[in-house]
Amino acid sequence: MKIGVLLSGGVDSSVALKLLKDQGHDITAFYLKIWLEDDLSFLGQCPWQEDLKYVHAVCKQLDVPLRIINMQKEYRDRIVSYTISEVKDGRTPSPDIFCNKRIKFGAFFEKIADDFDKIATGHYAIIEEVDGKFLLKKAKDKFKDQTYFLSHLNQEQLSKLLFPIGHLKKDEIRNLAKKFNLPNAQRKDSQGICFLGKIKFSDFIKHHLGIKRGDFIEFETGKKIGEHQGFWYYTIGQRKGMGLSGGPWYVVSKDTKNNVVYISNKYYNQDKERKLFYVADFNWIDKKPKDLNLDVKIRHGQHCYKSQLEFYNNNEAKVTLNASDQGLAPGQFAVFYKGDVCLGCGKIK
Repeated sequence: MKIGVLLSGGVDSSVALKLLKDQGHDITAFYLKIWLEDDLSFLGQCPWQEDLKYVHAVCKQLDVPLRIINMQKEYRDRIVSYTISEVKDGRTPSPDIFCNKRIKFGAFFEKIADDFDKIATGHYAIIEEVDGKFLLKKAKDKFKDQTYFLSHLNQEQLSKLLFPIGHLKKDEIRNLAKKFNLPNAQRKDSQGICFLGKIKFSDFIKHHLGIKRGDFIEFETGKKIGEHQGFWYYTIGQRKGMGLSGGPWYVVSKDTKNNVVYISNKYYNQDKERKLFYVADFNWIDKKPKDLNLDVKIRHGQHCYKSQLEFYNNNEAKVTLNASDQGLAPGQFAVFYKGDVCLGCGKIK
């Protein structure tokens, strides 16, 4: 097949490239330049330069042509604006979910997908075709599984995608990279939001939204405990970064109109159990399931809750968990599963 492979400079996508090359496919590598140096130059050196150095080295070693695609405008319009808007409205954004939906498999597809049979990445996930439908399934490595971030995709996107390393565990990827003598075999995995690299999210928010002093109020008593620099620096369930004595303090809720952050040092008391929440704007990868007793992830990671959905209109539902989760925050995505199959996601209201 003629396959375009998205490279990040990391070991996962590089091993995916090597595996496909060895299978005899006609390969072209792509690097998406999304780093917004004009917006973020004040924060120091651009991390994409190091990424691109490794991408060039891998492509040279494997004798694969490389095309660099500038996606800065699309990223600014489709991801950064969404992120700032969500934070400004007091919600917790999920930019990596939308990066996959709108950029890697959105704007990038619009530019080049017609020229290739498939587009491959180094995501930890598995795509399986059953009776003409494409299932998104958890990776073999449940710790690295990235279906949470891929839950906003649709059938058309999945039909075009390959995830060549979904059947491998991370230690197997590292061993293959060493066996292949890839230039980035020892490179550490990247962390954080894709377009920020090593930059702190709080620094990014400060640049866009600045500082607006407000009060920390104890949830139970209404007593002022201290001051903060803006409600947008805090998310529900957050413990660190408040600098207050008498804790540990947790963020319970936010009053965005009055710039108040409500906190509690009794966050895990029984009266604050969080088992029930509401979800809207569902994206079902295939179709809405008939059985509404589903597993759900509230964030990226291995842990799933048992849950029951009750729809009260076509695209909104009440979700009841089998246990309490103290980190439920508006704006986050709840991702639903039946066994190892990722069914889709919805946005927490």
